[in-house]
Amino acid sequence: MNFGNRTPTIVVLKEGTDASQGRGQIISNINACIAIQETLKPTLGPLGSDILIVSSNQKTTISNDGATILKLLDVVHPAAKTLVDISRAQDAEVGDGTTSVTILAGELMKEAKPFLEEGISSHIIMKGYRKAVALAIEKINELALDVSSEEQGNRELLERCARTAMSSKLIYKNADFFVKMCVDAVLSLDRDDLDDKLIGIKKIPGGAMEESLFIDGVAFKKTFSYAGFEQQPKNFKNPKILSLNVELELKAEKDNAEVRVEHVEDYQAIVDAEWQIILDKLEQIEQTGANIVLSKLPIGDLATQYFADRNIFCAGRVGADDMGRVIKAVGGSIQSTTTDIKPEHLGTCAKFEEIQIGSERYNLFKGCPQAKTCTLLLRGGAEQVIAEVERSLHDAIMIVKRALQNKFVVAGGGAIEMEISKYLRDYSKSIAGKQQLIISAFAKALEVIPRQLCENAGFDSIEILNKLRLAHSKGEKWYGVDFEAENIGDNFAKFVWEPALVKINALNSATEATNLILSVDETIKNQESQGANAGMMPPQGRGRGMPMPMQ
Repeated sequence: MNFGNRTPTIVVLKEGTDASQGRGQIISNINACIAIQETLKPTLGPLGSDILIVSSNQKTTISNDGATILKLLDVVHPAAKTLVDISRAQDAEVGDGTTSVTILAGELMKEAKPFLEEGISSHIIMKGYRKAVALAIEKINELALDVSSEEQGNRELLERCARTAMSSKLIYKNADFFVKMCVDAVLSLDRDDLDDKLIGIKKIPGGAMEESLFIDGVAFKKTFSYAGFEQQPKNFKNPKILSLNVELELKAEKDNAEVRVEHVEDYQAIVDAEWQIILDKLEQIEQTGANIVLSKLPIGDLATQYFADRNIFCAGRVGADDMGRVIKAVGGSIQSTTTDIKPEHLGTCAKFEEIQIGSERYNLFKGCPQAKTCTLLLRGGAEQVIAEVERSLHDAIMIVKRALQNKFVVAGGGAIEMEISKYLRDYSKSIAGKQQLIISAFAKALEVIPRQLCENAGFDSIEILNKLRLAHSKGEKWYGVDFEAENIGDNFAKFVWEPALVKINALNSATEATNLILSVDETIKNQESQGANAGMMPPQGRGRGMPMPMQ
């Protein structure tokens, strides 16, 4: 076919595909991220407010934890999802600072917006941000103090870090009580790996928050049990504990099973055989000398009564997590057969008891010789309150864990952000060109943390920030927002400490997320997923969105 001088129309994208690109697209993505930032801003700091989120199934959550809020918000904008990801990454890596990292990323994008509107290439902005974050982290490492040598002991350092982590949480009013619980929990773990999954947290509605218990060992809810359970002893001192993965239950015969017998005695032998098998297992367990029998699989009514008659405590259907922590705490190992059980396969603890807590009964293993695990039993008036207490404790526990591994700390309350901001401003004056403006913009973005802390507390943010800039210019490097005095103060002297790792990770993640958004200048939305794998055409150029199915 001869087209003459006309260029033929080539259809590359499927009909209905939405494609938008260019500088306007970057600014649109930035606006979406700023909207997320605006949602989280009021929750920052000790006087930040909580957010009540109602999910589609009408479940309510009250929280001021950045990662939790973003997870529940169900963000659909593809660019804004990067903020959800960095918040989750911060939660997984450090445990705290999830709100800070999202607010910082949003502010860095907000500062980049005027440069884009003026026509500066996004790659120049990214280069400036990369340089600025490298300088900022170098400065944090230089400023961070190693407090392991000057403290009377690790415990005091850990308690101070935990208290700072709790300052913005629901449990701050009960901080004295929970700080001790957090530090005890982390110190009960193995120092080599500090696996926080071995800290069990059980939520029991009812009672006051300060009725929460710390168990140096394992506690789990009484498992489903059959008649005969009431006759079993509920207290032991130095018991022998046997952990099994064996079913101790008579099973109903399969449907349509057919057995041909010649004599009545043969039929009786078949009936007796099943009973004999389970009784042999029970006798073998009894001969081990175990006082407590735990099994991941069910323990039926016959076995329950058998153990009750012999003063043995049993619990079937113990959860895998609880069983794993019991083994870690009391020693021994899980047995998958009742034959050939040796004394070294049994564990022990100083005391076992079953107690009533609220409306539930709990089995407690205390004074464990191998105590590499512990359990926190949390109380509270409402389920939403207990859930928020759990999230708050998780953040504090993670901070204590990081402080134990990394003894370097910096002052919180906006102090370290103001000091880095001053350092980057001074540095920007020593260089020429566009990079000077971009590094200066990065320095300005860091001030969002102290500014937002002031606004959430109801202080005059302009006045406080001016005072902070003046103090830092005079060399007062640890001056930040002092909430008690409603002024500024030396936060290091007031023991508002945070592990340096929290700040380093937050700055790195926020800058990476910002640079990622700045590098995307085209978004392609496929309306249908059918045939998406047929004939993929690789996107051309930098920063394109998704692969394009060819027509």
